[in-house]
Amino acid sequence: VLSLGADVLPEYKLQTPRINKFTILHYSPFKAVWDWLILLLVIYTAIFTPYSAAFLLNDSEDRKRRECGYSCSPLNVVDLIVDIMFIIDILINFRTTYVNQNEEVVSDPAKIAIHYFKGWFLIDMVAAIPFDLLIFGSGSEETTTLIGLLKTARLLRLVRVARKLDRYSEYGAAVLMLLMCIFALIAHWLACIWYAIGNVERPYLAHKIGWLDSLGEQLGKHYNKSDASSGPSIKDKYVTALYFTFSSLTSVGFGNVSPNTNSEKIFSICVMLIGSLMYASIFGNVSAIIQRLYSGTARYHMQMLRVKEFIRFHQIPNPLRQRLEEYFQHAWTYTNGIDMNMVLKGFPECLQADICLHLNQNLLQNCKAFRGASKGCLRALAMKFKTTHAPPGDTLVHCGDVLTALYFVSRGSIEILKSDIVVAILGKNDIFGEMVHLYAKPGKSNADVRALTYCDLHKIQREDLLEVLDMYPEFSDLFLTNLELTFNLRD
Repeated sequence: VLSLGADVLPEYKLQTPRINKFTILHYSPFKAVWDWLILLLVIYTAIFTPYSAAFLLNDSEDRKRRECGYSCSPLNVVDLIVDIMFIIDILINFRTTYVNQNEEVVSDPAKIAIHYFKGWFLIDMVAAIPFDLLIFGSGSEETTTLIGLLKTARLLRLVRVARKLDRYSEYGAAVLMLLMCIFALIAHWLACIWYAIGNVERPYLAHKIGWLDSLGEQLGKHYNKSDASSGPSIKDKYVTALYFTFSSLTSVGFGNVSPNTNSEKIFSICVMLIGSLMYASIFGNVSAIIQRLYSGTARYHMQMLRVKEFIRFHQIPNPLRQRLEEYFQHAWTYTNGIDMNMVLKGFPECLQADICLHLNQNLLQNCKAFRGASKGCLRALAMKFKTTHAPPGDTLVHCGDVLTALYFVSRGSIEILKSDIVVAILGKNDIFGEMVHLYAKPGKSNADVRALTYCDLHKIQREDLLEVLDMYPEFSDLFLTNLELTFNLRD
């Protein structure tokens, strides 16, 4: 045991793990920036891939692309760049660390590769293949339709976004914004499908009753068999399709764009079913978010009702009643009705000490009495301090009360009264109480202590202070020498 060999302590306890210089930490700033870039590219893909597959890929477009080359369309160049970026992302994922089931960071390249192969590699790979580039120039008649179908495989990249959205589920506004974006995205996809149905079906209809022919008649842009570019423009067709899907999803349906063929009617039924589900989910979440927003107000009114019932039951007279209500309102605005001590007790002791040290750091750093204290002593003192808030007119100590604590003023003004005569006014960094080390038993107060403004005070009980001084005798002498009371309340 004394040798501390590898059989006693695990290897990672004995030496810091050496990470390959080409390995990327999953929590590094570079990975965070890269993930945001990939997210933007995924959003671009989700919007433009269905639009490109439905509206931009047609026989004339395919012919023109074969004549002038793959790079004649800027959108094709952008798609190629996006595909390259996603292939690079796959390579980066092969070199990115991950956290295993034992909450350990794995940096071994072989284990990272195996983990990625078992996980998201297949989906990422299928989504990153540039199908339109691979089958470009084949010259077959099915090329255009095949490109349109294979391009939709890029939508698998949305799975990347879905696995990262759960971290935002606790934020109401984020959930609402997310739902609205999903609603708009689905309406966009359905608009592309709605156009594709009309476009595929139109040449085979004996009677021109499809929605595209109806749109051409309304706009005065009729289709002409001899002219492939005749009919409504792409802008007209897309806006009309999007208008139809939004009106169907929201169950408005004015009927000025209506399904006429069986295929269009079946698709419209599906859109209405999808719309009813989305409508229910969005409005359900909106009601939950609104309820969460007003939950604090509901809790306030409930607590205020309890205070009023307490006042009524015990028939508390008016001046004291007003002080009770004012104190409750002040305490609520300060803490929003949350018991901070209960929150603090929910953490382990080591964290509690660090939090208390942070809460009392101004006092412990600026007060002369605590100079020279060790870090352990300051942590022990910080754990014993309690922060109290007092509204104007509140009496903190009455004449004749037993002095059980030492008070340090951190904010506000306090007056000391003897027989209703103000003998002192204390402010920030002032100390009042008694010199605890001079007396075996606590004394009684010789004056009233009343708050003039809203005050914050750090209070430490006499027994707690003496206990810490006993634990740290080297600090005890320094503290008792440096402690200077602004006002000694002992009678």
